[in-house]
Amino acid sequence: MIREPVVAGQFYPQTEASLRKMLSKLIDASAEKQEAKGIIMPHAGYVYSGHVAGAAVSRVEIKKTIIILGTNHSGAGKRFGIMTKGSWSTPLGEAKIDTEIAGAILKPSDLIEEDSLSHLCEHSIEVEIPFFQYLRPDIRIVPITVSQGKIEEYQTLGKDIAEGYKKIGRSALFAASTDFTHYESREAAEKKDGLAIDAILALDEERLCRVVEENNISMCGAPPTCTLISICKNLGASRSGLVKYQTSGDISGDYSSVVGYAGFVIT
Repeated sequence: MIREPVVAGQFYPQTEASLRKMLSKLIDASAEKQEAKGIIMPHAGYVYSGHVAGAAVSRVEIKKTIIILGTNHSGAGKRFGIMTKGSWSTPLGEAKIDTEIAGAILKPSDLIEEDSLSHLCEHSIEVEIPFFQYLRPDIRIVPITVSQGKIEEYQTLGKDIAEGYKKIGRSALFAASTDFTHYESREAAEKKDGLAIDAILALDEERLCRVVEENNISMCGAPPTCTLISICKNLGASRSGLVKYQTSGDISGDYSSVVGYAGFVIT
């Protein structure tokens, strides 16, 4: 199966030339790179969140395989859905699925299920792929959607994914796709997002889950982010760094109703 793009021409340019031109302005190819376990990137339209996504991806060594955890805005398909075969098409070409790693992740897990429906119209993974393709055209991907659940489920997912991945013995980069507070004033967004950012910097997925719920933070990718933290800790990560934070108001000039974006590198 070839998963065709659904937001090309909306969230990012639909032609290769236009997309490359835009990415060249968002990505700093000369930035110092880190060996990272994970990366957290926003998934809004590139005009609004692309500078944050580009700043984060510019600072990591891009592995041949990227395991991308996205959210599920529509609720379609399985709660925790993985595609193990096929490829994803973008204007920069096809990113093939790493069937070996995907299969190793799926096999031992009681939570993750083979599923394409949750991915068909979901943009949170799609918009990240061109950033990786721009820096490494031969990337392979493992797409996984993570829907709302309990913190215990995210931790179990994290352990299952990490254990399955380790059995293959090849290096990969894990990525989580999320935006932060939606459609509140910049002041309110920065205050709420600060709570979530502090939890991510502490690599504390339980704290992140708790502050999102207690403070009604409309962070759409909290489930994949909590899962990513669990994965990275299971792989020995001990440090998280904030690369960049901004809001849509920094682009539009309207600070009365903004969306927050943050990029992190986990090492």
